[in-house]
This record gives sequence, structure tokens and C-alpha cells, in this order.
Amino acid sequence: MSRVGKHEIKIPSSVQLKVDGRHLEFSAKGIVESYQVSDSLVLERTEGGIKLTPLNDTRFARSIWGTTQRNLSNIVHGLTTGFSTSLDLVGVGYRAAVNGNKLTMQLGFSHDVVFEIPQHITIKCEKPTNIVVSGHNKQQVNQICAYLRTHRPPEPYKGKGVIRSGEFVVRKEGKKK
Repeated sequence: MSRVGKHEIKIPSSVQLKVDGRHLEFSAKGIVESYQVSDSLVLERTEGGIKLTPLNDTRFARSIWGTTQRNLSNIVHGLTTGFSTSLDLVGVGYRAAVNGNKLTMQLGFSHDVVFEIPQHITIKCEKPTNIVVSGHNKQQVNQICAYLRTHRPPEPYKGKGVIRSGEFVVRKEGKKK
């Protein structure tokens, strides 16, 4: 039995849910998210939310059960409170700034790295070396953080690069004479 999938997904009163067969549509604050539930799962509406159960005992049904429950709870959490991830720029001269809907980062290249901020995502630079990416879609927020990190991933010798807040960079010993 799935330890994640067996839990009921609580839907607060601020989120509206429309069920059309296997298609779910969540809406709150003018944002609409939809999700298609697999045929291997049984969807049942309860007083406080949604409960999922597998249709049969196949390996696929058991594996998609927990994944679907977590995806649906992430949609509800994103519409109520949202997700945010913080990135730190570590290195001499590394800094970032938001101008309109563009993020400009100086990462030691001969040119600035310019990123167009997508809709429903907010990027803030409270300090020149700190970027906070937030939005209602967890996958999209983490995908943007991963993309920004690809320009200067953390390197193991000096620890420079774009690093998620709280991440531990494994350091290597340098050359010995």
C-alpha cells in the first residue's frame, strides 16, 4: 500500500474544484490548473477533498497512485501558498538584477546573462547576490532554478557558482606542490 497515496487531499475553501470524469480543474486567485487522472486510479470526492485508490493491484497502478496524489496536493498547495526557491550567487563580481520582466545576471562572462521571466512567475533580487524564484507551479519554479544554475554550476575547488540556498557543495583539495 502506498504511504503517500492513501492520504486524502484536503481542498481549502479558497480553491474551487471542477471534476469532469477524469479531468480535474483547480482554480484560485484567477489561476487555473488542470490535471488528467490515470485510468488505473479511482477518484472519489469526499467532504473535505479528494481520495484516490488504485483500480487493481498492478505495479503501474500502485506506482502512479502516490505520484498522482503528490501532484494533486502540489497543485492545491501552489494555489493556496505557492512555492519559492532561493539561489545564491557565490563568486567575485557575481550579481543579479531584475529590470521589468528580465533577469540580468553577471556571472564572470564577457556578456550578461539575460533571462525572460515567464508569466505567473516572480523573481526578486533582495540582495545583488540572492535570487528568489516563486510561483504557483512547483515544477516550473524548480525548472527555472535549474536553468539559471546551468549558466554557472557550483564548482568543487573554490565553491563559486549559482547555488541553491542551504545546498552543501562538496569541496575538493587543490593541487599540491
